[in-house]
Amino acid sequence: MAEATVGIIGGSGLGEALAETRGELVKVDTPFGDPSGGVLLTDWEGTKVAIISRHRAGHVIGPSMVNYRANIYALKQLGCTHVIASGAVGSLREEIRPKELVIPDQVIDKTYRRSPTFFDAWFAAHVEFAAPFCPVLRAHLLRCAETVETKVHDGGTYVCMEGPAFSTRAESEMHRAWGGDLIGMTCMPEARLAREAELAYALVCLPSDYDCWRPAAETLERHELLKEIIGNLTEATRNAVELIKIALARFGEIAETPSPAHSALELAIWTSRDHLDAAAARSSYGVLVEKYL
Repeated sequence: MAEATVGIIGGSGLGEALAETRGELVKVDTPFGDPSGGVLLTDWEGTKVAIISRHRAGHVIGPSMVNYRANIYALKQLGCTHVIASGAVGSLREEIRPKELVIPDQVIDKTYRRSPTFFDAWFAAHVEFAAPFCPVLRAHLLRCAETVETKVHDGGTYVCMEGPAFSTRAESEMHRAWGGDLIGMTCMPEARLAREAELAYALVCLPSDYDCWRPAAETLERHELLKEIIGNLTEATRNAVELIKIALARFGEIAETPSPAHSALELAIWTSRDHLDAAAARSSYGVLVEKYL
């Protein structure tokens, strides 16, 4: 099977846009079940990429039901070293306007229905996660943002809620009081799993609206409001595709730059080797642990 260098995980909007990209659609088997769908292998802007639509074509998988472990494992198995993910979000700040882009640097995890780690058996692993997004890949995206027409915000705290319902007004105000800048449903455990898989991971957020802390205009009927949100997401998607294309075309600038994520497991496995069944762990976790066991 062909290998890729950069994994692209398309969320709401971008996943649909990328579904029309031409390439080889492959089925990847993982120890954690099936990924969201086939993985599209292609050459994009001179870089070999593997593309996964997080919610599958047609947006049929809800945020809690995404097999995040299988998606990340599939990208690792295909040879990816970096992952650029996208996701639609609500803005919790007046200055972060719909249709703009945000490259977040922090996350608050409120999810509770999802498997948060690969390593449920054979050993205990504790990866460092103080900086949840790769600083090297983030900086690269921000340098490339200079050529994108829309404003690209440097940094922000993403509050990841379980969903699928949106926040109450009280919750939205609480998230703002916590210091949250964005609200979404898919960043976690995806970012943490990428760290466990030693993949450099960065996220491009697509604000489609202001969260309910900021009421919509009373003159805007519900169907018109939804139409406006979809329009915002469509434009943000175009901006995100442009940014990712530029980042891939210039990927050579960072291809050889080590990311802290690339050695995340080096000091993370705390179990004594005398008490670790290395053969069973290798069988269960494959490419995730082979260089350490």
